Amino acid sequence: MGKRLFGTDGLRGQVNIYPMVPDVALRLGLAAGTFFRNGKRRHRVVIGKDTRLSGYIFETALTSGLCASGMDVFLVGPLPTPAIAFLTRNMRADLGVVISASHNPFMDNGIKFFDSAGFKLADEAEDAITEMVLNPEYAWNYPAPENVGRAYRIEDAPGRYIVYLKNSFPTDLTLDGLRVVLDCAHGANYRVAPLALEELGADVVKIGVSPDGLNINQQCGSLYPGVAAERVLAHGADIGLALDGDADRLIVVDEKGHVLDGDQIMAICAQDMMERGVLPGNTLVATVMSNMALEVFMNERGGRLVRTPVGDRHVVEAMRREGATMGGEQSGHLIFSQYGTTGDGLLAALQLLRIMKQKDRPLSELAGLLQPFPQQLVNVHVRRKIPFDDCPEVVEARRKVENELGTRGRVLLRYSGTEAVCRVMVEGEDEEQVRRLTEYLAEAVQTHLK
Repeated sequence: MGKRLFGTDGLRGQVNIYPMVPDVALRLGLAAGTFFRNGKRRHRVVIGKDTRLSGYIFETALTSGLCASGMDVFLVGPLPTPAIAFLTRNMRADLGVVISASHNPFMDNGIKFFDSAGFKLADEAEDAITEMVLNPEYAWNYPAPENVGRAYRIEDAPGRYIVYLKNSFPTDLTLDGLRVVLDCAHGANYRVAPLALEELGADVVKIGVSPDGLNINQQCGSLYPGVAAERVLAHGADIGLALDGDADRLIVVDEKGHVLDGDQIMAICAQDMMERGVLPGNTLVATVMSNMALEVFMNERGGRLVRTPVGDRHVVEAMRREGATMGGEQSGHLIFSQYGTTGDGLLAALQLLRIMKQKDRPLSELAGLLQPFPQQLVNVHVRRKIPFDDCPEVVEARRKVENELGTRGRVLLRYSGTEAVCRVMVEGEDEEQVRRLTEYLAEAVQTHLK
């Protein structure tokens, strides 16, 4: 593991294989509670999870460690990651914890933290917590027996989150007359999302709302938008919404069955915000994975695209630094800082639905704003994550690809923060050229980074 437990989005791995084991989770609870406790008052932490069977393991272990450290724990059960960020702020808690592996299959799980303002922890905080967890000699400063924490169940948490979501939607609008296909991936939003849309008047066709602990993200949700596309066409729906397991990302399908990724959704929303004068500096924040077409789109409208490393936490950091009110990822993490502090798939869907209603136009027409450049991404499994510059063969292969693309294309090599994988991406104007160059570069990586 080295000296760092946390990746780009918290701690993650296969259940009952280090580090996703109960004793690490218990020490993580102790460490987080110790780090955030200042001894001047009762402290509180909100814990939520997705629908994985293993959630019970880590919920119990974390609760034990946090209570032992003197934290009062508020358990809300299966709720989306953005709901925990909201509830942490709303309940004036010191800390929020999400037990989820997002879009990964059921055998994986993860743990991520939010601070009292609902933002993901800074590296410095994660490093301090990691030091406590990994140091077997660490001397825990346990509170006196009368000062250990209590654990509570918050039964009305889903209702609080629904009210928060509906407050992001204009009070003079409804979703009456719209048929919405909704795929919840058998994940954390299986209860809240259908209710929120139905309360606003939508006719909802539900997919992925029967979790059994093992079927989360299984051939459904944002990784498999074709499922929602089929239902859209079969039911004559106006839109399809596909969420992932913890519901912090959104992929959309228009009424003709065409899939729209995060870049295309951002273009629609950014155009609307620029027209309404609520996109400060006409600045949009996205990651290095976003399509070149999004950058061209913003430049042609007098705006600019600020790029960040992959991960919605990096997008949020840049938004705060730039004073931007919108940002996101091609994968479907979309952040609207007017309403929330992290990616929220359902909140993003409500913004898109608002635009459709106010403009009285079908989604296929709105989506025509952005025509993505051909882009191909290949995941190459690697045994070692050595710096790319330390491998001359990979450096030379990349140089050749970049020279052939010239100024009308882009190459990206990066290691996954959660898997032993190198992501190879090539982008350009000619689809066949992009495919050929991606295969060439991926083969170089596979050959020389085994």
